[in-house]
Amino acid sequence: MEDMPPGFRFYPTEEELVSFYLHHKLEMENEDLNRLMDRVIPTVNIYEFNPWDLPQFSKYLCHEDSEQWFFFIPRQKSEARGGRPRRLTTTGYWKATGSPGCVYSSNNRPIGVKRTMVFYNGRAPNGRKTEWKMNEYKAIEEAASSNGATSTLRHEFSLCRVYKKSKCVRSFDRRPPAAAHQAQATVEAAASQYQSPQMAAERTMSSPESSSSGVQGNQSQTGESSNSSATVVNYDEFFWNLDAFWDSMK
Repeated sequence: MEDMPPGFRFYPTEEELVSFYLHHKLEMENEDLNRLMDRVIPTVNIYEFNPWDLPQFSKYLCHEDSEQWFFFIPRQKSEARGGRPRRLTTTGYWKATGSPGCVYSSNNRPIGVKRTMVFYNGRAPNGRKTEWKMNEYKAIEEAASSNGATSTLRHEFSLCRVYKKSKCVRSFDRRPPAAAHQAQATVEAAASQYQSPQMAAERTMSSPESSSSGVQGNQSQTGESSNSSATVVNYDEFFWNLDAFWDSMK
């Protein structure tokens, strides 16, 4: 990781996670490739650890990442016997939220199933919800997904993305929440004040002051109205809110 330039991240799509990484982990056909993948996504039974302890197990490309970590999870013994997975840790438990969703390939073929979970401190049903979340991915048998038969999941390994819910407006915005909200207000104020020269001229011509002042009338006729040049926009402020910027340009 030390050899990578600033800003470099392991940031795969869901299709890449399932169709490449999880697929090759399940097939175990290429030992060299699997050794390489283990350097990127380690195999860890994450349910033996609390989520805040998991980043230390991440490898190379994800080790210094402060937002998300990827792991292969081996099938538990209870699952192998047809039971449910045990998702308890020493201080809490993972709880599934919402309904499972499909992961699709670029040609709209279902290749996997995604389930989102939230970590709770304590024991059910009195656990306290935390900011730690996880996406768990399981692959679909290729034969089933290609011929339209009933989908069969592969359970030998699953792949998970563990992350902590960000408090920032955008994940790349490293400012604390208070500063982010203040910057948002500044941008909105700047956007509301921005106006094109044509709009400024029309406003000047229609204002009572322009009709009653000969000096201002002369300025508007010569294109030197003070109102049309008084507003100075700092375009750097629009960087944090591109939507407001484009709206102001309409």
